[in-house]
Amino acid sequence: MSEEILKQSAHLGNVARPQVAILDFGSQYSHLIARRVRELNVYCELYSCLVDVDILAKHTITAIILSGGPSSVYEEGAPHVAPAVWAMIKERSIPVLGICYGMQELAHVFGGEVAPGLKHEYGKSVVRRVEGCNSPLFEGLPSECQMWMSHGDKLSKVPDGFKAVAATDNAEFVAIENLEKRFWGLQFHPEVTHSPLGKDLLKNFVIGIAGAVPNWVMTDYANEFITEVREQVGPTGHVMGAVSGGVDSTVAAVLMTRAIGDRFHAVMVDNGCLRKDEAKNVLKRMREDCGVNLRCVDAADRFLGLLKGVTDPEKKRKIIGTTFIHIFQEEAEKIEAEGFHCDWLLQGTLYPDVIESISYKGPSATIKTHHNVGGLPASMKLKLIEPLRELFKDEVRELGMAMGIDELSVWRHPFPGPGLAIRILGEVTAERVEILQQADQIMIEELHSSNHYRKIGQAFVVLLPVKTVGVMGDGRTYENCASVRCVETTDYMTADFYHLPYEVMGKMSSRIINEVRGINRLCYDISSKPPATIEW
Repeated sequence: MSEEILKQSAHLGNVARPQVAILDFGSQYSHLIARRVRELNVYCELYSCLVDVDILAKHTITAIILSGGPSSVYEEGAPHVAPAVWAMIKERSIPVLGICYGMQELAHVFGGEVAPGLKHEYGKSVVRRVEGCNSPLFEGLPSECQMWMSHGDKLSKVPDGFKAVAATDNAEFVAIENLEKRFWGLQFHPEVTHSPLGKDLLKNFVIGIAGAVPNWVMTDYANEFITEVREQVGPTGHVMGAVSGGVDSTVAAVLMTRAIGDRFHAVMVDNGCLRKDEAKNVLKRMREDCGVNLRCVDAADRFLGLLKGVTDPEKKRKIIGTTFIHIFQEEAEKIEAEGFHCDWLLQGTLYPDVIESISYKGPSATIKTHHNVGGLPASMKLKLIEPLRELFKDEVRELGMAMGIDELSVWRHPFPGPGLAIRILGEVTAERVEILQQADQIMIEELHSSNHYRKIGQAFVVLLPVKTVGVMGDGRTYENCASVRCVETTDYMTADFYHLPYEVMGKMSSRIINEVRGINRLCYDISSKPPATIEW
């Protein structure tokens, strides 16, 4: 049996903050609903559609949104909102917006009828408002607009007290409303980018109808966290945490430093597989520019020694993760020996991790471990502080900018915990790490100089276990092949390869092949996720 690890929290903390509650029925788009509401500067949280009423009742809920989902409402075992939740909605007169399955749930509960469609509707559709209908949900929108459909079932009879608001060529009822109950239903998905006016529609519901106050701003969030953590840790408590140099750990570390100063002990572990000069640059940036109490452990030889002869990527991850935990524990003991007792651990959990733990399609007891901590043993007896657990990645960046962290740090691309070890296919050696570090640095320089870096979600070079024949000068070469991977994405759950201009590719290729000894051929990865993953 594996050692028990420190548990992470799956519920968010501020009960007093008014919120829009999103009940998730398993839609692939549920997290997008949350993002769109947050973009309106309105705070929201996502819950399983099976959430207990006692959990919801603790909060000040300004509106409820029912997400889409893959089930059919009339099938046995299909998920439904608990009667007690409907009773609370009625008692508090909370406005409700049902999207796709969510609309069908409204119909199912209030006496409408849902039937399988003669044909599935998937893709862009023109939504036409019923003539003479002036729904507050469609305030300011044209009578016809493009929206994204993704459904098989459709409404065949409107529930009592509801009226039709809009239709398409394929479905008579794609928008319905009950003004007395303050319920609205949409068959289409306003949250996706393929619905250009969807954000306006959501704004009409969240701010216009529900009256939510757009006061979710990162400066206030930072001040709120600083006040809370000072009370939580007390005037003498100490906190330790891992820092990688990525945006999440940087923002979390700066936030903690603003709260308790040098009583926060940051640890960076150089595993020998970081980007070129990464440890030196992070130390300068975090210590000198941000005032973080940071120590760096040079463990390159230790990691590379353990990785010798290992080619399987999962084994590499396990070796690096386990070794990191051992080193982190050693540093914790050193901090203790210096007279600083740490009761708390800073961890960079983000809101998508929390969503993963509570969503209808994938409930689990704990959320996934932070990619740098990798599951610290519960024997360390540390209590967790997770300042970013309410935030999406774009909000973390916004928070970083609000705190004055330099733009280059805030907009850095994600970097995996095992580092370059999983971007070197095959055995990891000091020589191959150096080759990849040089190629990686050139790629990043060229993306910055051509103004493409900020448009790309993640970019890196992979060193392949393949040698190819080349010609340099008058001689033949037999060196390594490498591949550049650039993707555009907003959520890292799906991604498309980035269409980098040929002239940028050409300059990047020329520089890497000429300046990096050991690479004589460069490829460009044009696969999307899915079916490929972002990392190799």
